[in-house]
Amino acid sequence: MTQPAPVRASSPVRVDFHTFELTDSHRRAPVGFDASNGLVFSQPGMVVICTGISSGWVNVQVRVCGRPPTRVETGAWDEVVDHSVETTTGALYVTSVMSDTPRLPLLTPQGPGTYRVRVHARGRDTAPDGDAQEPVEDYLLIVWPAASRPDEIHQHRDRYGAELRAGPGRPVPPPPASDAEDDIRRRQRARLLRPRTP
Repeated sequence: MTQPAPVRASSPVRVDFHTFELTDSHRRAPVGFDASNGLVFSQPGMVVICTGISSGWVNVQVRVCGRPPTRVETGAWDEVVDHSVETTTGALYVTSVMSDTPRLPLLTPQGPGTYRVRVHARGRDTAPDGDAQEPVEDYLLIVWPAASRPDEIHQHRDRYGAELRAGPGRPVPPPPASDAEDDIRRRQRARLLRPRTP
């Protein structure tokens, strides 16, 4: 039986609080900040990607595969990390904390369970802590079904990632939301539940 071709797509994605996310639900649970690998961390149903910019826009490409990639692409990237993720609903999408959901495909087409995401990043040293209204950072996310395993580091070479791994300069998670912000977030997350066209 032949494997289907990988699904590929790209979109600008809004960044807030030094992050964009992969989420599988409209509920946003608090996540303890753990950037020990300098790039990505998760809990069931939620993955956080750490960006150099504090707010603004980044370019994100996704590839959804049925099996692991045959090679690791490191040449054009500053950071490359494989990280295991768990989706509780089977509907994991790229999302923004404070903005509309980008038009990117479902990352977990085989339903609930564990997957591997290979996160590639470049450009995080361009405008660290800045506000980028035009993208200065690029991300490639390759996702495939796989059993949970420890992180695998393929490339570590940006200064921003080194600072995160060192600990003291880590981005601060967003402050507790006011009732108005909670309402905005509920409406934004409700968009995740809308049926999507392929």
